[in-house]
Amino acid sequence: MEVGRRRRRLKVQNPKTKMKIFLTLMVLFISLISAHSSSYPCNNSTDQFLISKAFSSVAGFNPSFLRQPSPSNLTCTDPPPITSLNLSSKNLTGLISWKFLRNLSHLQTIDLSNNSLKGSVPGWFWTLPTLINVNLSNNRFGGTIRLQPISKNFPLLSSIQTLNLSFNRFTNLTSLSVFPNLTLVDLSNNDLKLLLPFGFSGLTKLQHLDVSGCNLSGNIKPISDLQSLHYLDLSDNKMKGYFPSDFPPISSSMKFLNISFNNFTGVLSSYFLGKFGRSSFIQAGNLSNPPNQTPVLNEEEQKPHLLKNSTHKTPHFQKRNTREQKPRSKMKHFILMAVLIPVITVIGVLSCVFCCIYKKRDKARRSKLWSISISEQQPVQVPFKIDKAGPFSFETESGISWVAEIREPSSAAVVMFEKPLMSLTFRDLIAATAGFGRESLLSEGRCGPVYRAVLPGDIHVAIKVLKQAKSVCYEEAVAKFEGLARLRHPNLLPISGYCIAGKQKLVLYEFMANGDLRNWLHELPVAPPINIDDWTADTWDNPLNLPSPEKTDWLTRHRIAVGLARGLAFLHHAGSRPVIHGHLVPSNILLGDNFDPRISDFGFSSETNVGSTEADVFNFGAVLVELVTGKEGSDETVGWVRRMVKDGSGVKAIDPRLIRQGEKSEVGKMVEFLRVGYLCTAETPGKRPTMKQVVGMLKDVHPFTEDHN
Repeated sequence: MEVGRRRRRLKVQNPKTKMKIFLTLMVLFISLISAHSSSYPCNNSTDQFLISKAFSSVAGFNPSFLRQPSPSNLTCTDPPPITSLNLSSKNLTGLISWKFLRNLSHLQTIDLSNNSLKGSVPGWFWTLPTLINVNLSNNRFGGTIRLQPISKNFPLLSSIQTLNLSFNRFTNLTSLSVFPNLTLVDLSNNDLKLLLPFGFSGLTKLQHLDVSGCNLSGNIKPISDLQSLHYLDLSDNKMKGYFPSDFPPISSSMKFLNISFNNFTGVLSSYFLGKFGRSSFIQAGNLSNPPNQTPVLNEEEQKPHLLKNSTHKTPHFQKRNTREQKPRSKMKHFILMAVLIPVITVIGVLSCVFCCIYKKRDKARRSKLWSISISEQQPVQVPFKIDKAGPFSFETESGISWVAEIREPSSAAVVMFEKPLMSLTFRDLIAATAGFGRESLLSEGRCGPVYRAVLPGDIHVAIKVLKQAKSVCYEEAVAKFEGLARLRHPNLLPISGYCIAGKQKLVLYEFMANGDLRNWLHELPVAPPINIDDWTADTWDNPLNLPSPEKTDWLTRHRIAVGLARGLAFLHHAGSRPVIHGHLVPSNILLGDNFDPRISDFGFSSETNVGSTEADVFNFGAVLVELVTGKEGSDETVGWVRRMVKDGSGVKAIDPRLIRQGEKSEVGKMVEFLRVGYLCTAETPGKRPTMKQVVGMLKDVHPFTEDHN
């Protein structure tokens, strides 16, 4: 026995034996590590490859968008799987190859908003088992939203909780019953057309529903069972139903409601008006107001059997007395009508006269707002008392309203880029515009209304409400505004500040005393500074219909054209990628003290999904045509000028006011400007010049204008 033990000890102490034991332990240790790390698969490199393949046909996509930091406790060399895909506002255009996204087994959030992606979305995408948040808003996706299982092993149910498909081209949504986990649905500004999709009864968790601007018809009852709604927007449709009985419960939990521009019927009580504001019910249909005083019935009178038997026959003597009083009643009625008709006629005539005078003066006051310089006339800040908590609704002159979804206006700060230490809030903007009243309204453009205001510190600004940017999140909006504020050029009007009040984004610009190019050319006469509160004389009328000297000065119009071209060329060529304006029209071209043009409203093309550099060049050509001809640069005018230039008769299209004031040599240069406009408005985008080339052509036409820039 003792000899055997000694042999085993010697065997263990053998170096070769020790090495075998060590290697065995190492293999076991590595196996344990591999088993542990397999619970967290290192497939991000595969996910990046699949996403890159999916977006391989999409213009503007860069694989660097997918880089993510790796967690420090990861034991494998590959980074973790992709759970969130955020490609918002990347200027992406084209079609996605969706099939490559089928195998993203950990994807929870996808955000492709604010691009120009198009095509349909496959039905299996909505049933990806891990997908929770989907934002495809502000794109060009279209077709029908229908579901199909991703494979036979998965049920036809979606795990998605938030679904934002707003501002797209979807035409149909088959059913929502397969989305039981939804808490937010935004389908606004699509073309669903017919009826609401069925399946709302199963959405017990839904709190936010927006189907505004979807051209929907039919009854509201499919959503009447939604018990958890806090936000409901049905505006700008053709829906029917009885308010409030056909609606979801809106007396307690509902925080926001808008049913304007529909065909509803029912009774609109003062309670709902006070809670949601009148703007929520503008042209909502035939909604009657309850009587001011409703008789209070006692308990017995409310019993159905008593009400049913409460109809009594009129006694015989009462009927006889009624018949005896009929001739006298007719006589009183005749006398009353004979007195009331003339009185009503006089009141009606006086009302018409008053309305005409008021409209004329209101128009005159708006005209004068543009011609009053900042130094000589400032708008008066009207104290505006805020005596209730939000949300706050503001109605524009056209009847369209916008809402700031905040409870306390002082909670939304105003950021001023050139005065970062100023402490301003949304409350200050409300006060400076008299509650964003109509008297402060300057215009209503594509992006939203524009107001005039003087902020504390004697800062004269124009405030624009970006209604199309409601779906842009806070961080993206801040980055957008800061980027636009850094774009500096003498012919650009950058934003000087911003305010984010709930979902509403407001931007502040420096106020331009001479207004915009459209009003300068066509509408508002230039007058000396006057007191806008003095209505003693209609001094805005121009009895001789004489144009202002600046309008008949070819040099002024040339300076505007060249400055405009320089500003647009800076947007297109100064940075690493072009900044698209998307809506270059005369109303977005402001005029400084010396009629130097300043381009405004640039950089927001991603909110409206329109625009390219070629489209900007075309719009510039239309503005150039408008400057030379004096006619509005519509498609008809552009087509007419193109025919005249092509036939060699461009001189016939020039504004007669310029010809009367100009020399013959200058008339030839005006024709050259029209030829540049002809090139810019070529039907084929690829044949249009770049803005750098346009600047060179315009400078060559009139080189001595360099002294005036």
